[in-house]
Amino acid sequence: MEYRDLDVWKFSRKLVNSIYELTKSFPREEIYGLTNQIRRCAVSIPSNIAEGCGRRTSKDTIQFLYISRGSLYELETQLLLALDQNFINENQLKEIISQIESCKKLLNGFINYYKKLL
Repeated sequence: MEYRDLDVWKFSRKLVNSIYELTKSFPREEIYGLTNQIRRCAVSIPSNIAEGCGRRTSKDTIQFLYISRGSLYELETQLLLALDQNFINENQLKEIISQIESCKKLLNGFINYYKKLL
């Protein structure tokens, strides 16, 4: 199966688009700070899923899926920091956290699938 056909990869791309849209309203002076960090973190999620799928062994694939999962937790933390700085509001946070949680569930299921192949 191609990584582009995976629901988890498709969903994580949608999450990236949501993050880019959300961070457009961040203060201009944050372009090289939290805005950049949040965007890079979000981009790493589908990127690591794709890279993992390109690996030769299930063990290697799982390692990249774990990196992707770690990025989801990092993204969540950065968004909480954005809330602390009043760059986003509670409703925006709630909406994006919901997407992150859905992505975590899909990713955990994909990791469990690969673990069974070991």
